[in-house]
Amino acid sequence: MKRDVSVVGFGDNVVDIYTHMNRQYPGGNCVNLAVYAKMFGAKRCAYMGYFGTDVNGDHVIETLRAEGIELVKCKRIAGENGYSRCRLEEGDRVFLDYNEGGVRSRNIYELDEFDLEYLAQFDLVHSGNYCYMESQLPKIKEAGLPLSFDFSDDSDDAYYEKIAPLVTYAFCSFAGDDEETKAHLIKVADLGPELVCASRGAKGCMLYAKGKFYIQEAAPLEKIVDTMGAGDSLITTFMVGYLDEMKKGTEQDIAIKKSISQAALFAARICQMEGAFGYGREILMERLKG
Repeated sequence: MKRDVSVVGFGDNVVDIYTHMNRQYPGGNCVNLAVYAKMFGAKRCAYMGYFGTDVNGDHVIETLRAEGIELVKCKRIAGENGYSRCRLEEGDRVFLDYNEGGVRSRNIYELDEFDLEYLAQFDLVHSGNYCYMESQLPKIKEAGLPLSFDFSDDSDDAYYEKIAPLVTYAFCSFAGDDEETKAHLIKVADLGPELVCASRGAKGCMLYAKGKFYIQEAAPLEKIVDTMGAGDSLITTFMVGYLDEMKKGTEQDIAIKKSISQAALFAARICQMEGAFGYGREILMERLKG
C-alpha cells in the first residue's frame, strides 16, 4: 500500500554485531526509520548523516542503496563507522557495548541553510538520543519542520527538559505500570510535544495527545526471532500511517487508533526477522579506506 508521506532519518547508522553468532546487521534508529518507512509504503525515504570509511560503513551504505534509500546528503568521514555489540537472550536483544557512534560523535553534522531547505521537502524529520544531533535540533525547530524524536529508555529529566520543547512527536521506552506511564506521558507533553508515545515491550504501547490516552496491546507472536528494531518499527509505521491519515483529512482520534494498530502488527512482523531488517553478514574486518 502506497502512502503519501516522505520521511528522513537524521542521525545514527551502525552495524549491530551479534557476538554470540559471529554475524552483523545494519541498523541504527534513523537508518531503521528510513528502511521501515520504505517497507510500509512511504513515497520518499531518506537517510542523512555520516558514515565511516571502514567495511562496516560499506555494509550499511550497500544495504541502503539496495533498499532504495535516498543518501544525497550523506558524507564519509575517515575513521570507523558506528557499531554496537549485542547478543540475543530468548530472542530479546541485549546490548553489551558500542563505540559512541564512531566518526559521527566526533564530527557533528552542522546544518546550513541548504540542508534545511532539503529537510523542508519531507513531511517528517526524525532523530534520537543516540544520534549526537542535539545541537542541531533548534535549527530544525526554528525552521518550523515537524520532528519526531526517540528518547529511548535512558533519558533523564534534564535531557527531556532540554530536548522535548524542540520536538513535535516524542517517543520513548518505559517500564512502569499504567499510572506511572500516564504520569510520564503527561510530564513530557507538558514540555511541548503535541503527541507522546511510550513503548512498553510485551505490554504494547500507550499514547497521549490532546488530553486523551490511547492504549495499544502488542500483537500476539508464536515465536520471537529477534526484537532488534521493534521499537523503531513501531515509531516509523505509526508516524507514516498517522501522517498519511491526517493528510486525507481523517479525524485525529481515528487516525491515532488506526495507525497505532497497524504499527503494532508491523512491529510483530519485524520481531520475526534477524537483525533490524536482515542483510546479515559474517563479522567483517575493520579495514579503513583513505
